[in-house]
Amino acid sequence: MTTDRPGGGEPRRVLVLGATGTIGRATVRALASRGHEVVCLVRQPAGPALPAGVVERIVDLTDPVSLVRDGVRGESFDVLMSCLASRTGVPDDAWAIDYGAHVNALQAGRTAGVRHVVLLSAICVQKPILTFQKAKLAFEAVLIASGLDYTIVRPTAFFKSLSGQIDRVRRGKPFLVFGDGTLTACKPIGDDDLGRYLADCLDDEERRNRVLPIGGPGEAITPKAQGERLFALLGREPRFIHVPVALLDAIVAVLATAGRWVPALAAKAELARIGRYYATESMLVLDPATGRYDARATPSAGSETLFDYYARVIRGEAVAERGDHAVF
Repeated sequence: MTTDRPGGGEPRRVLVLGATGTIGRATVRALASRGHEVVCLVRQPAGPALPAGVVERIVDLTDPVSLVRDGVRGESFDVLMSCLASRTGVPDDAWAIDYGAHVNALQAGRTAGVRHVVLLSAICVQKPILTFQKAKLAFEAVLIASGLDYTIVRPTAFFKSLSGQIDRVRRGKPFLVFGDGTLTACKPIGDDDLGRYLADCLDDEERRNRVLPIGGPGEAITPKAQGERLFALLGREPRFIHVPVALLDAIVAVLATAGRWVPALAAKAELARIGRYYATESMLVLDPATGRYDARATPSAGSETLFDYYARVIRGEAVAERGDHAVF
């Protein structure tokens, strides 16, 4: 079998969580292309989304018994790779998936002989205000203390979460930004570039037992710059609507107050807090000494830029899949 695995390491048996998401699918493709034997534990069938030869097993990731019985099945594995994340980020979902399901999988993986865990986390856990960030950090701590080799990858923004306004701009509507559009910046990374980076962690010894922030190629870009380039790609003059952050603050306050009596509104308040966070915090490495985000300290990987991706979507060569935490 021809592979593109760097370093010439031996193929591994890899147990994968989160294989049905866009990043998970890209990671599975990268693992398979490197000749690894991949078994994906999924909540529902992935169908043709997975490459030929990749095995999928339906499990309840929140149930340790199901993980062992339906997932591991008494077999041995070398690596646990997780691209799994809670779908909404609300408290119950975050603690059940970002923490609980991962703890279950770690225990099942250890029993199956796993020696190395590669975890897709998020760069936003540097400044943990939200429940899902705290849940992710709690599992990171469990993993680091486990005694197994680990690689924790904290990517910046994803293309899918920055593509929600392509269709509205195509329809002649203005691009929405918070404040003046320069409150935040990021170095977004594409699914395939991130998938290859994660797959390479199996063979790169320098990535062992490290927490690795990673962004895509090029300079950090602001929401205003994203809008300007999108209009340019469509051959139109830029038009913006500036949304005050105070509006999000008011929404959060109203929902949080009402949520004291109505649980469904408490969950909506957390979603509003997530939106506010992404609208006001940069997805870059945070300098703990200054409390400022540092684009120069944020490593880059891959080759495709966000604007390359925008161009592919506009040409119909890619479909913009929105993330659950997209602000717009």
